[in-house]
Amino acid sequence: MFDKLEDLLIRYEELMSELSEPDVANNPERFRKLMKEQSDLQPIVSAYKEYKQCRQNIADSLTMIDEESDEELRELAKEELGEAKARVEELEQEMKILLLPKDPNDDKNVIVEIRAGAGGDEAALFAAEIYRMYQHYVETKNWKTELMEVDDTGIGGMKSVTFMINGQGAYSVMKYESGVHRVQRVPETESGGRIHTSTISVAVMPEAEEVEVEIDEKDIRIDVMRASGNGGQCVNTTDSAVRLTHYPTGIVVYSQTEKSQLQNKAKAFALLRAKLYDMECQKAHDAEAEARRSQIGTGDRSEKIRTYNFPQGRVTDHRINLTLYKLDKVMNGDIQEIIDACIAADQAAKLANMNEN
Repeated sequence: MFDKLEDLLIRYEELMSELSEPDVANNPERFRKLMKEQSDLQPIVSAYKEYKQCRQNIADSLTMIDEESDEELRELAKEELGEAKARVEELEQEMKILLLPKDPNDDKNVIVEIRAGAGGDEAALFAAEIYRMYQHYVETKNWKTELMEVDDTGIGGMKSVTFMINGQGAYSVMKYESGVHRVQRVPETESGGRIHTSTISVAVMPEAEEVEVEIDEKDIRIDVMRASGNGGQCVNTTDSAVRLTHYPTGIVVYSQTEKSQLQNKAKAFALLRAKLYDMECQKAHDAEAEARRSQIGTGDRSEKIRTYNFPQGRVTDHRINLTLYKLDKVMNGDIQEIIDACIAADQAAKLANMNEN
């Protein structure tokens, strides 16, 4: 591990030297690439530098304890020795985590699909609530959401909703939301007061650039039509809605949220690219793909990652056995604690796997 850390430190210093060269600033593409690499290396290099300093502090403290005759100074050295040893252990764990292979999609924006599963209108209402939960969460991160497509029920629910989240590292956080979410509560339409169980499925896909996914025009059918549903000026009077059909995969995407046909077409192609890129990622990572498919599921009650129990005011994430009794806060977007616990569990599993190998 330490040989690798030394190599990374040398590379970091090379990058800093390159970035200071006058001609680099005149090449935007090279400058962007170097800055990205420098930014990626900075956390691990900072941790390693602090680690080396702590090791030096340990050596200095041991020398002082052995050679210093003043008892007060010796006690001070012992205190500093204990602090440095404790910090060294923390940094060793931090560096192991920072050296874990990084998901190449982690820095990307994401496209999120929420679909109502079992439960009819109640599932659609819950889908709309989860959509609002994510909107509130995105606001706390100072990210942005952009609605891509929605199929609403007319009574406040959503059969499906697709939206993009624009923000640095959005995929690294939101990928843990993929799966089936279950709600247990008494619907407003339930006269007998019985608790119903409904499900929705959430799929989180990294945004794909055009260079990452080639789409042959011969493989696409483009249909334009008038937008349906409640619309404002022009929405229902012009052929602004766009539907794309991808023949090789059978994927169909539809966009009608914008008044402009060109804007809807751009959104539809962005969604299609994300779906195709997601399929390629699954093929490239068979084991991960199998786990992901079992998480996303089909909206069936038996395939769940999280339960929102309203009568008890609790949220349970079944993957990590975490239960929080703050459902109101969670539904208002306070999901960071759950996501942090998922990240920690994921890192612990990867570290354990790395140690076994």
